[in-house]
Amino acid sequence: MPDKATVDGLEQKWVPSWEASKVYAFDAEAPKANVFSIDTPPPTASGSLHVGHVFSYTHTDVVARFQRMRGKDVFYPMGWDDNGLPTERRVQNYYGVRCDPTLPYVKDFTPPYEGGDNKSSKAADQLPISRANFIKLCEKLTEEDEKAFENLWRNLGLSVDWAQSYRTISNQAQKVSQAAFLNNLARGEAYQSMAPTLWDVTFRTAVAQAELEDREMPGAYHRIVFEGPEGPIFIETTRPELIPACVALVAHPDDERYQPLFGKTAKTPLFGVEVPILAHHLAQKDKGSGIAMICTFGDVTDVIWWRELNLPNRAIIGFDGRIISEAPDVIANSKNPSLYQELAGKTVFTAKELLVEALKASGEMIGDAKPIQHPVKFFEKGDKPLEIVSTRQWYITNGGKDEKLSKSLIENGRELQFHPSFMRVRLEDWINGLNGDWLISRQRFFGVPIPVWYELDSDGNPKFDNRIAPTLEQLPVDPSSDVPAGFTEEQRGKPNGFVGEVDIMDTWATSSLTPQLAGGWLFDQEKFDRVFPFDLRPQGQDIIRTWLFSTLLRSELEHGVLPWKNAAISGWILDPDRKKMSKSKGNVVVPNELLETHGSDAVRYWAASARLGTDAAFDEGQMKIGRRLANKLLNAGRFALSFELPEGITEVSEPVDQAMLAALAEVVQVATQAFENYDHTKALETTETFFWTFTDDYLELVKERAYASGDQTPQAVGSAVIALREALSILVRLFAPFIPFAAEEVWSWWQEGSVHLSPWPSRDEVGFQDATLMKLASETLVMIRKTKSDAKVSMKAELDRVVLAGPATLQALAEDLKAVGKISELELRESETLRIESFEFKPEELQ
Repeated sequence: MPDKATVDGLEQKWVPSWEASKVYAFDAEAPKANVFSIDTPPPTASGSLHVGHVFSYTHTDVVARFQRMRGKDVFYPMGWDDNGLPTERRVQNYYGVRCDPTLPYVKDFTPPYEGGDNKSSKAADQLPISRANFIKLCEKLTEEDEKAFENLWRNLGLSVDWAQSYRTISNQAQKVSQAAFLNNLARGEAYQSMAPTLWDVTFRTAVAQAELEDREMPGAYHRIVFEGPEGPIFIETTRPELIPACVALVAHPDDERYQPLFGKTAKTPLFGVEVPILAHHLAQKDKGSGIAMICTFGDVTDVIWWRELNLPNRAIIGFDGRIISEAPDVIANSKNPSLYQELAGKTVFTAKELLVEALKASGEMIGDAKPIQHPVKFFEKGDKPLEIVSTRQWYITNGGKDEKLSKSLIENGRELQFHPSFMRVRLEDWINGLNGDWLISRQRFFGVPIPVWYELDSDGNPKFDNRIAPTLEQLPVDPSSDVPAGFTEEQRGKPNGFVGEVDIMDTWATSSLTPQLAGGWLFDQEKFDRVFPFDLRPQGQDIIRTWLFSTLLRSELEHGVLPWKNAAISGWILDPDRKKMSKSKGNVVVPNELLETHGSDAVRYWAASARLGTDAAFDEGQMKIGRRLANKLLNAGRFALSFELPEGITEVSEPVDQAMLAALAEVVQVATQAFENYDHTKALETTETFFWTFTDDYLELVKERAYASGDQTPQAVGSAVIALREALSILVRLFAPFIPFAAEEVWSWWQEGSVHLSPWPSRDEVGFQDATLMKLASETLVMIRKTKSDAKVSMKAELDRVVLAGPATLQALAEDLKAVGKISELELRESETLRIESFEFKPEELQ
């Protein structure tokens, strides 16, 4: 043991030791029945980790450590989610390049420069390079982030097997993602469709339903006039710029005001285009005038109306968010085609201003616009409202259009054990609310390419139904630069040749396969069979609709089983204003300084003090308590191991020592049950409560006996020494999942091997059942301390005589009570009520 115990420096001591000894290595030969596998969330490798990551990953780690000590072979990998739009932008600016997927790969490519400056953010100043070259630069930049992340995770004490790490953009990950997609395609679960698509005009990419968020934005209602069959029809719209895209008017079928008009037509303002007046149950009688214009496309409801009412497509917004130059035929042949030409090329905001001026001039707008605040859909990473454009995209069926699949996914979700259980409803609500299949294609570059090519006809047009797919052995492929079998590079883009798909998969289409990526699907079937289905999926509550659902879906489609048995859902970290911490809000705390200031055990203690599914405040005060606990464990260990064991003594014989161990056995039972129920916080609270009683009461009670002071028998002395060592052994193991550095340090002072590979304590190893006397001892100590406190004397003050009434079992505590209370004469009287009947201080103590 060191002369002075401290938590400082324990990370530097034990992290390399654990790695060298392979304490956390997964046994690849372990029988499946003994494996506990964790589908660990792969953090996004762009930017930095924040304290919220430390919070949730600690929750996972305490489970991993508990299961390992229970004798399980724990499969605890770590992945890196390399895909992402932020990384693309960062690479473009840092290296002065931009991706052009039509270009071939250049070997030994050197970017224009490294470090980036403002001029490189302009596309015109960036050198176009192939997707393969671009991905290599993305990988190079993210590798630095991943090294920093791994170092932080190690210092936090995550018991990850670093030999089991993976990257979502690696060749292996691309092969897994592409193989799963091709399987979906072969089974009819993946398909391509020309359809209205939610579109982010900044990132120039399609956006899936799961990536949407509503933001309150200012808007205005414009009351405009359509020429109806029986007079003017007034509608109120926030998007008058879409009048050229109007294809119908719609009202609720039960609305008596408009029932006589259903089946007739009206003419649009400004352009005079004839459109039908239709009925649909989604129209709202109490919104505006009760009748709305259907445009292609103003919002998601327009898409539903367009599809269900079989309406024409007159889309006028392009991929850049501007009005397209070519007017729909009916507008080109309308009474005012020149007005459309004024709109062409304008942003939707400018187009709105022009049309409002025109409507006012023609008298077809009534009154002024009425300002409102209303929810507008955004891409979660975007800063401009989404538009809806018509594009050819790839989809995977997800139950949004398939009731049978939807019911199957809900049934699977009910078999999955959620911790806490109330989180299950979020999954069911999401599945029940789906209104379309999963759009997985993205018009970006840093991601897994969709692995298909298309034959070209004699005019050089793609024959989208004549797809060319690679074989499993050919994967991974990049169709934008690789050539399909039977063709040559010279035939790319030529009549009767081929063209490669340039879209990539949504990052969730890869992340939804983390069990397959981590488990070695396609590469190590024996390992995959051992770890899959996984035992645990830990994750945040905000990605139940994305990561949890999509993984559930892919496993159902590919394997027909649940991907895991349990889902542990962490809450959020809240800032001092009780707002969720997030990078986008700029209120996150970076953990490195916290780990340096308080120590890893202290930060882990704060994280583990919060239950699953419960939001927790960022609280450095709690970290200080954790540091105090870790230091106290070190000091209690030094104290408990400092006594000599009398020769020949092998048993705990004294009643109070037995009672203390019996009380500890109850703690073991409660903590074990709590861990099995994924309630790590209860396990920590129970252990910690006992520990402070142990140090404040029991150590004080028996230390004089353990020091062999006075007329103690060797048996009495040895009983205390053995009890102290047994209790320390159990307590160190109970604390090991939470404060692993302090636990390992204490364990090393008198035990072989790592505490993290030692068996979890069991009630049976104690052997004593009755803890009553220990509780009685604590209550008596409280009374003695209060007596001295009320008399305003030191706790070391000597008492000449004390008369103590209580149960007859107090007799077993007499000598220890005299020693700890500094009592010369102790008289015990039997009573049902515990109390001090009288006491006398030595005269000199009161002077």
